[in-house]
Amino acid sequence: MEVIHDGKQVGLGGSQRRAMLGFLLLQANRTVAASRLLNALWGEDEAPRTARKILQNAVYALRGVLASASDGSPGAARLLTRSPGYMLEVAPERIDLHLFQKWVAQAREKKAQGAPEEAAELLRDALALWRGPALADLVEVGFEWPELVAVQNSRLDVLEDYFDTQLALGRHHTVLAELEATVRAEPLRERLCGQLMLALYRCGRQADALSTYSRVRNLLVEDLGLVPSRSLQRLQQAILTQDPTLSPRHAGPGPVVGLTGDQPRGTVAVSAPAAAGNGLRAARPAAGPAPRNPRGRSTGATADRGAERRWVSVVALRTQFVPPPGDVSGEGLEDLLDEAAWVVGEQIERFGGTVTASLGSVSLALFGIGSSADEDHVRQAVSAALAVRVTLGARSASAGAAAAGLTVHAYVDTGEVLLRRSTTGDVPIVIGTVLDESQPMLFDVPAGEVRVSDAVRRVTEDTVAYRPSGSTAAPWQAIGTRQVLAHGGGVLAADQSSEADVLCALAQRTRHRSVPHLVTVVGDAGAGKSRLLGEFARRMAAQPAPVRVLTTAADADAGPPHVQARLLSLYCGVRPGDDAPAARAAVTRRTETLVRSGRNARWLLSRLLPLVDPALAPAPADEVMAAWREFFHRAAGSEPLVLCVDDLHRAGDAVIDAVAGLVGDTAPVPLFVVATVRPELLLRRPAWSGGLGHATTVTLGSPERIATERSMSLPLPAARAEHVQRAGGRGR
Repeated sequence: MEVIHDGKQVGLGGSQRRAMLGFLLLQANRTVAASRLLNALWGEDEAPRTARKILQNAVYALRGVLASASDGSPGAARLLTRSPGYMLEVAPERIDLHLFQKWVAQAREKKAQGAPEEAAELLRDALALWRGPALADLVEVGFEWPELVAVQNSRLDVLEDYFDTQLALGRHHTVLAELEATVRAEPLRERLCGQLMLALYRCGRQADALSTYSRVRNLLVEDLGLVPSRSLQRLQQAILTQDPTLSPRHAGPGPVVGLTGDQPRGTVAVSAPAAAGNGLRAARPAAGPAPRNPRGRSTGATADRGAERRWVSVVALRTQFVPPPGDVSGEGLEDLLDEAAWVVGEQIERFGGTVTASLGSVSLALFGIGSSADEDHVRQAVSAALAVRVTLGARSASAGAAAAGLTVHAYVDTGEVLLRRSTTGDVPIVIGTVLDESQPMLFDVPAGEVRVSDAVRRVTEDTVAYRPSGSTAAPWQAIGTRQVLAHGGGVLAADQSSEADVLCALAQRTRHRSVPHLVTVVGDAGAGKSRLLGEFARRMAAQPAPVRVLTTAADADAGPPHVQARLLSLYCGVRPGDDAPAARAAVTRRTETLVRSGRNARWLLSRLLPLVDPALAPAPADEVMAAWREFFHRAAGSEPLVLCVDDLHRAGDAVIDAVAGLVGDTAPVPLFVVATVRPELLLRRPAWSGGLGHATTVTLGSPERIATERSMSLPLPAARAEHVQRAGGRGR
């Protein structure tokens, strides 16, 4: 709980005063009986004999605090005596909780009027007012009121409304990560579980959607003796039958892909969104010349049954744990394999593919189903396979399969498939021998290797290094990407070229999932960190849907907040030659555009303007950093945003903390932060980014450590920790 006056926090005194004010705020503009206040402060029948005197003294002290902070404007807070107790009289618009409830009501009205975009924006702004549990400071010292439980449940209800609007708009990729985190925290809320199931299904993770249903069913049965609701049961059945009505009604990030159980071997069903423009047109090919496939043959619509021939790439993967006999139970081994399949899915999605099946230890992914891109999907497929090998196979490569317990095998092929409508419904299907031939090839691939067909090698040999494998079935082994990137008068080393691909893929994932992400690029002087940063910015700007990229460099001789000031100026359009009034005007315009609440905008400006006008009195450093972080979170909420800081190791601790703080929480915004550092920063900060759930470290000069993402090293839920212990830690 905070009381803000003229942009500054007002001191309230001890916990009893704070608790009384907090309880009155929950009942703002209503009379609260003195007996009810006594129970709230001390509990039923536990108040001391002097409790009423203590209460009266607290009222007197709070009146003085509120009077001294009052600006005399209408609606200023006043603590009044009203029989049989007290009332806090205050304009509702001055209370965050009231603004939250007001915007939620407006959002629900917009949703009822058929305006989901406006409803989603209002709900997002309402949820952004929350910075943690309600009155967390009071709860921490032991105050627990039913009113607080009601407020928390109200937030969860609104969060579910927000997920509903995002799913209705086809943004299942955007909310998936936050949905998974919320369901982990609230596993018994069936509406949330149903939303997660739908989002997983639409992202092509049918098996994970069904596993979610099994988990919630087991919890309900074992803990409460209940069975899931009828609506959740119907959703499970719809997923099992791949009901076309589960497809998004609006254009979303991509099609929904999953294996069918009643189609011929080698057949994949693709459920496309009903809206046009998704790149998947099964009934009729797009107008214009037919695209060329990697072998130079034209692919286009066939004349029969509205079918379309398309060239796709297939990645077949097998992950196996090989613990010593008796070292882990069968159930524990299944859990570890399930986590490995989850990591595979994450890597495949990063490069634009879709896992269509996870059968035991084998996963099958397709690239190019929803795109007419010529040869790009072949390169993406190989890059994805190499990324899986790095994230899952690095430990096996260094410690040996028997010691690490994990083997990774991958095979990549490309071929022509037939995409046509099913005769039983409006569900396109994909048929091709390349689907049949890929899976058996896995048994010829040694552990830790990525093998490809000759067709894949011919298409990608300019960007991927290969060597003969000695096998006629899978003749080429992929070593790594090797393209040379020119930028700024220098070139990236051949064995470092894939870092730019990794940064772009992570940035795209951040954009789709709307979860802040920090990438730290580590390298010695001359390793090419700045060139890599420049190439990454160039690629992001050249994309079909460009992302705004702001780049600055840390300077040891500049003032403490120079990085924050420079990024703020770049975003607001402040030019180097602008005078102080022009700089203040630019920041003010941009802040008022981003922030709906005039009060919040004034608070932000009081902290941010001294960054661009040193003549202004500076605010406390921690408040400046909080305002700066909130500004860029709101900026990323309005458009995907990339912030790049070169040579962060040159900055002071305050700047380093501010950069890390940008991704210190999981606010649902697509904010991507890249910082280049020398290894000494890791010596100075041994735990750098280690406490963040969305952080990646890229080390230049070591291809086996490219994109070693902390959150990708087989993250095991707490419930499965015992299996990891029994496996001797091999889950990592």
